[in-house]
Amino acid sequence: MGKFDSHGLKAISPLGEHEPHVDAFTGLLIREVTDRALASLAARQGQEEAVKSAAASFLGGALPEPASWTESGDFAAWWMGPDLWMVSAPHDSHELLAGELKSAVGEAGSVVEQTDGWCRFDMEGNRCFDVLERLCNANIRTGKAGEATRTSMEHLGVFLLCHEPGQHYSIVGPRSSAGSLHHALAAAAQSVI
Repeated sequence: MGKFDSHGLKAISPLGEHEPHVDAFTGLLIREVTDRALASLAARQGQEEAVKSAAASFLGGALPEPASWTESGDFAAWWMGPDLWMVSAPHDSHELLAGELKSAVGEAGSVVEQTDGWCRFDMEGNRCFDVLERLCNANIRTGKAGEATRTSMEHLGVFLLCHEPGQHYSIVGPRSSAGSLHHALAAAAQSVI
């Protein structure tokens, strides 16, 4: 029995549910993703190469270049800005991701726990282009797998990660606006399907 089990406490998703929310439409699935730990990594001034090297050793692959994201084993990372990345890993095996990452980069980088600050929705299916074109101004039809685009959806700043062009995307936005973001995704899907 876990520490909180005797109190009946259970984690709540960004949408306020005990299980991740799923919306199924013809040709499209929108799924709330709640099983990832997040930590931001910023290189300190003059330490960019040291952070990149240490992070690559820890992650098992290089940090992504601007406007891209990468996966290596358990880890994924996307570029958020100059010398700034978000790192993701399975929550069950990397609940303390921020501490693990800080140990890896030491004083060369600044690491901040981000798991509870963000929400993520994965969109899969052959109607992705139709839905995303209603929501953002990103040029998704020319996009490639591995691209990470910072864009706006429903007046919210989000990251759009392309897994497979036209077929699979992750939308990562502020947790405090998870309901609004989900509503925008579902309403756009309903309007085109």
